[in-house]
Amino acid sequence: MATVIRSADTLTRDALAVLQPGFTGTTAPDWLLHRLDEGLATVALFGRNVHSPEQLAALTARLRGIREDLLVAIDEEGGDVTRLEVRGGSSFPGNLALGAVDDPELTHAVARELGRRLADCGINFNWAPSADVNSNPANPVIGVRSFGAAPELVARHTAAYVQGLQSAGVAACTKHFPGHGDTATDSHHDLPRITADLTMLQERELVPFRAAVAAGTRAVMSAHILLPALDAERPATLSPAALHGLLRAPATEGGLGFDGLIVTDGIEMRAIAATYGIERGSVLALAAGADAICVGGGLADEDTVLRLRDALVRAVREGDLPEERLADAAARVRTLAHWTRDAGGGGGGPPPPPDPPYPPPPAHPQHTPTPYEPLTGPAYVAAFTPLANIAVGDETPWGVAAELSGLLPGTETAAYTAEDAAAGTRALVDTLLTAAGDRPVVAVVRDLHRHPWMADALHALLTARPRTAVVEMGVPQAPPQGAPHLATHGAARVCSQAAAEALTGRKP
Repeated sequence: MATVIRSADTLTRDALAVLQPGFTGTTAPDWLLHRLDEGLATVALFGRNVHSPEQLAALTARLRGIREDLLVAIDEEGGDVTRLEVRGGSSFPGNLALGAVDDPELTHAVARELGRRLADCGINFNWAPSADVNSNPANPVIGVRSFGAAPELVARHTAAYVQGLQSAGVAACTKHFPGHGDTATDSHHDLPRITADLTMLQERELVPFRAAVAAGTRAVMSAHILLPALDAERPATLSPAALHGLLRAPATEGGLGFDGLIVTDGIEMRAIAATYGIERGSVLALAAGADAICVGGGLADEDTVLRLRDALVRAVREGDLPEERLADAAARVRTLAHWTRDAGGGGGGPPPPPDPPYPPPPAHPQHTPTPYEPLTGPAYVAAFTPLANIAVGDETPWGVAAELSGLLPGTETAAYTAEDAAAGTRALVDTLLTAAGDRPVVAVVRDLHRHPWMADALHALLTARPRTAVVEMGVPQAPPQGAPHLATHGAARVCSQAAAEALTGRKP
């Protein structure tokens, strides 16, 4: 008996329902409002859409004026990855700082307060937390976004974050399944390959995801990574073995037994787009078991939405995507939207009371044994600046200059890059010391262990000026150097404040 395909209108509404597109601007464009009326069930927000909490609340209210049961999604991890505070830096410590403190109650409180602020702005779906175990120190895309390198530590903080965020009525989306930590390639640029066998996967990568599922995470985001031990041909986002066979499978079959929403990482990322194209990639992802297609980080226009909608409808009509699979995916999206409405997230009910105040909690900066006198006058801050992580973006400020300037007026800063180092390390350091003059130097680095040019420049600087203070704002993997050496475990604004206070012995 032939399969009966439902009406064109039903297929179109289901195809739109599984898309999670972004847009440009701080007000909703007409095309987006029109697609909401046609069945689009999720809108994704990025830093480009945020000007202020008031503007954001007005924007989400306008969207819900068209569709009440709407998921408004955002990538707000806190720490280095912030959209709410994209131009000033986050008020919340990131995962590595929380993992360094290792107080799950604090992680719960931070996530709950972050969720409360999101809900106040009308946002009810957060693509966070990152549950990746950062087992490869050379990882260029996870790093401080991970709670750490120990699976059990990452697991307990992932669970605390999920529960804290969802207690505010905001759905958590735990990422990047089955684990993006053991990679040396950024999937924004290329397809990472992980050589871990299935035993290692179960004992390391999957431990935090099991904890997230047990904690009740409403969604899981797939990673564009290739694990030959699981699927030798397709990345996890497009792999039935990963999404259906591992994430959905019951524990008795070695799976995680997850029954919530599966969302893809950005389908326009080159790990998918450069190999499969976004249309075919979206069809394959849905067929493999994904329920929603994240798109819009780089593609944010009506044409992209229509291309993906039509590709999904065409795939059903041509037999490449079972109609029941598309209908099931769309139903899961709508179910999550109803959960957020009932839970009070995103303006659907009374927000929870705020938690008691918690301390600004990056890990306490760590001094080397070298005796150190706090800074008392203007300093010169040399920021050794790597290329921006795409997930973080280049809009968000980092470093300690602004915070030091508030405590020590007259402090100046300059950025030094690999391009500067290409002209010669000695020349870079000479330029730096000339600009510094007699002022004490504070060298700020980020993932020193991953950047040979940065390590060479810092070594030359410390040789010439041994009393230079060093602030590591990435993963503190390299041996401590400087007088003192501070590790902030992230570059959020609160981490910068902690470093400035440690360098001066003062508070604002």
